[in-house]
Amino acid sequence: MPTLDLAAILHGQFLDWLVAGVGLSLRLTAAALLLSLPLGLGVALMRLSPWRPLSALAWTYVEAVRNIPLLAHLLFWYFAVPELLPDALKTWLYEGHIEAAAAVAGLVVYTAAYLAEDIRSGLRSVPEGQWLAARSLGMSGSAALRWVVLPQALRATVPPLISQTLNLWKNTSIASVIGTAELMTQAQRVESASFRGFETFLVATCVYLGVSLLITAAGALYQWRFPVRAATR
Repeated sequence: MPTLDLAAILHGQFLDWLVAGVGLSLRLTAAALLLSLPLGLGVALMRLSPWRPLSALAWTYVEAVRNIPLLAHLLFWYFAVPELLPDALKTWLYEGHIEAAAAVAGLVVYTAAYLAEDIRSGLRSVPEGQWLAARSLGMSGSAALRWVVLPQALRATVPPLISQTLNLWKNTSIASVIGTAELMTQAQRVESASFRGFETFLVATCVYLGVSLLITAAGALYQWRFPVRAATR
């Protein structure tokens, strides 16, 4: 009967592979989150624009992205997009880290569409009286948005933002299909070399769970420290 032996994979080269995979997964999550936040904010503002073509463009982006699987996004950025680039840039990418670059691009485009809807909901939750009060104080529309509306909207967006961060962290595992050396790819590598499938994927599962719980705890701590209070009209 097989016995559980975590020490068989938590040492030497196997441990190095797993640690490298965790590090890359965390970097993918951080990079994609930092890039998708401003993109999602921009798309959300476009959705609320009174200029119909701009609003329609943002709506098309959100609906197109959200109705295509993340796997298709990653494959598109890995196989299709480089072929559209100049030869020099394409060669540079393939000589470097095309897998990680394609993973970040796919994750950013995919995550930003969901963040845009969350931020748009946050913006719409701010009472119209806040806009009117800011304008009555002599603020321009952009100043009212920047100093009055956005701070309230973004604080209200924190709970869904935590959920999207969790989804983003877990979605990094799908990048294994394009050869990105994140945690799941490295776990498969360890399993193939050690023939310890149960132990390997048990460790990977615990890492995904542990990081997810840390993200959830950080979100709960933020909401406790900075509770969202309804704005008066």
